[in-house]
Amino acid sequence: MGEYAKAFEYIEVYYNRKRLHPTLGYMSPDEFEEKIVA
Repeated sequence: MGEYAKAFEYIEVYYNRKRLHPTLGYMSPDEFEEKIVA
């Protein structure tokens, strides 16, 4: 796997899905989505 693919995978799979976002009330995107859907 190339370096670009590794970086893209990290951003898509880990960073963007688990990082806490101040604009989402310091929830991860997954937590925010669950709250909105529920």
